[in-house]
Amino acid sequence: MSKFAYLLVSGALAACAASVAGWQVHAEANRVQFPDLDALVHYTTVRRGDVTEHIMTTPAAMAAVKNGRPIPAGTHFVLADHRDGKLYRYFVMEKGEGFGAEYDEARRTADWQFQWFWPDKSINIDENTARCQSCHRGQEDSDYLYTAYRIPRFDGTPVE
Repeated sequence: MSKFAYLLVSGALAACAASVAGWQVHAEANRVQFPDLDALVHYTTVRRGDVTEHIMTTPAAMAAVKNGRPIPAGTHFVLADHRDGKLYRYFVMEKGEGFGAEYDEARRTADWQFQWFWPDKSINIDENTARCQSCHRGQEDSDYLYTAYRIPRFDGTPVE
């Protein structure tokens, strides 16, 4: 191989590696499945300017939190993100047996995995799921949840 061809191939491989490395900061394949929304309870709403987030989870997770028990594997938490009154996307956390083992310790959030979905429930590959893990790691004392403290106050009407 000529020196020119070698440099050309090396440059192309470097560009591909950089492209793949850049892509990895976005959504990644994991085990999060989009849940049946009808099986979830809408327990709280968070409003930030023109963004409204309706947060829901399973009745079993709500009972566990209310009774001070661990949230069971198989649990989904879903944040339905509305912008200017229209559904924009979903954020889904799923807890599964052994899910945490798929990440190194620096990224692990126990057995939770995270995924973003578009309104049609397809994976939103433009989002950075590692960022989700990084942020939720700060909530270790509440099983990596930001709104679990609202669950005991839920009386059938979403807590705001």
